[in-house]
Amino acid sequence: MRLTDILQPDCIIVPLSHADKQGAIFELADLLVEKTDIEDADELKDAIWKRETTRTTGIGGGIAVPHGKTEGVDKLRMAIGRTAEPIDFGSIDRKPVELIILLASPIDQTGPHITALSKISQMLIDVVVREQMKKCETGQAMYELIKQLESRAAV
Repeated sequence: MRLTDILQPDCIIVPLSHADKQGAIFELADLLVEKTDIEDADELKDAIWKRETTRTTGIGGGIAVPHGKTEGVDKLRMAIGRTAEPIDFGSIDRKPVELIILLASPIDQTGPHITALSKISQMLIDVVVREQMKKCETGQAMYELIKQLESRAAV
């Protein structure tokens, strides 16, 4: 699996209009509902927010990976947002978040969800890559960067 298999270029927002954790998450969830076959925005938001309130998805390094599973999701989907200003996410390193990578998946498909989380972690463990993503001025530029990184990794 490549991240570009589950990420559409029009599912990236640079910059996000919301400046708070819940607003940013919901903005990305609404985008997925608008641009994909996900049926119920409220169900998706509830699933993601419920997960977020049990434990932060701020993984450190300015990154958060909120995620949720619902019956209204046909297959694994992904949206990315870069914040206009860093957002307090209650991250494990106590630093604010600048990149939010949201995953929505069907309830019965754990494997692809875990694979995507692994691919995201592998890509963003590199500080240079994180900084390149944070500097992207458009969603298309970020999508092209991810595509380029994946093509390099395949060699």
